[in-house]
This record gives sequence, C-alpha cells and structure tokens, in this order.
Amino acid sequence: MTRHGPSLISGWKTAQDWQKARSALAMGGDSYGWSNAFEDFFRTRLELRYLSPIRVLQEHGTLAGEGFSIAAIQCSLIEFLESTVQGIRYRYVRDQSQLGPHDYSSSSGVFVNFLTKRLPFASQFSGDVARDFYGNVRCGLLHEARTKGDWRIWARDAGGRIIDPTNKVLFRDNFQEALLAFVAAYGCDLETNPDYQAAFIRKFDDLCA
Repeated sequence: MTRHGPSLISGWKTAQDWQKARSALAMGGDSYGWSNAFEDFFRTRLELRYLSPIRVLQEHGTLAGEGFSIAAIQCSLIEFLESTVQGIRYRYVRDQSQLGPHDYSSSSGVFVNFLTKRLPFASQFSGDVARDFYGNVRCGLLHEARTKGDWRIWARDAGGRIIDPTNKVLFRDNFQEALLAFVAAYGCDLETNPDYQAAFIRKFDDLCA
C-alpha cells in the first residue's frame, strides 16, 4: 500500500488484481487465461511505462538528440524483459551467498543473455558485441548520459539492421521494432510454454510483494 492507496503494477491493476488472476493460471493450462495475463499485466505495463513514451519521442523528435533518451529507455526495458523470461529478480548484495536460486546481482549477464539468445537480436549480436554494447551503450547512457567506445545512435537503417557492429552504430528505430517483435513472440510462447509460465508467475509475485 502507498499513502494514497494500493500500488499500481500495470495500468490500474493492483497486487490484489494479480493475486486474483494468478489463482486461475495453471502450468500448461488454458491458453486463453495466459493470453489475458500477458495483455493485462505484462503488455499493459510495457505499453504505459516504456513503449508509449518511446513512441512519443519518435513521433515528435527532431533528430537532434532524442535518440539518447529512446535508447536509454530501451536499455532499461531489456533487463526487465530478460528477467521476466527467466523469472528472476535483482538484489543489491555484496555477498553472493545471500542470493536465492532466482536472484541476481549483476545486470551484465542478464543483458548480454537477452541480446545473444533472444530473437531477433541473437542474429546480430555476438557475445563480444553484446558485452561491448552493454558497457559502452547501456552503461554509458544510464550512468553518464552518453555513449562511449565510439558508439553512435542513428535513427534508422534502410536495410533493417539493428546495429552496425563494425562501425558501432545503434539504429534506435530498428532496435525498437525488434523489441516489439520479441514482445509479440513472447506473448505467443507464454500461452503454451510451462517454463515461461512458471517464470512469469515468479516475476509478478515479486513485483507484487
């Protein structure tokens, strides 16, 4: 609870709404229920907190620097996407022995795992490129409000590339299309994949704790 009422976790949905929806979900169960959970809790959360703000910046941009804000939001989103797929939560601890089986304390592995294993990103990111991108784009943007290591942000690649690893260019609009493609594919997989379903429940149980 907050001072003014229950915390909102997805639009107007609260932790109580999640508990009610959760009680109707079963591993490998009715795909319709999982589709509703995806739309009501995952997709709506993404849309209001990440996707809609990015779209506003894209539609009203001047190509004079808004790409940095767009890419910063995208990099923040990646960790949430991958941690949801795995059903893990971030904990800030110095002693790794304090971590539970579904905890993590370093973002780099989660971020690199997403870029190298999730489509359509995996087709363009090697391990070395993903680690370079994490250190010089993700960390550069979130910690210093700039890219580092000679990385640049451009709006779009006519050939549809997400990045140009040789010249170190992030194409932020193509990157956004890839994120949307991943989210759509994940929603379909969630309907039938028991591992994704168990991870989804762990993630939202933690968000609502």
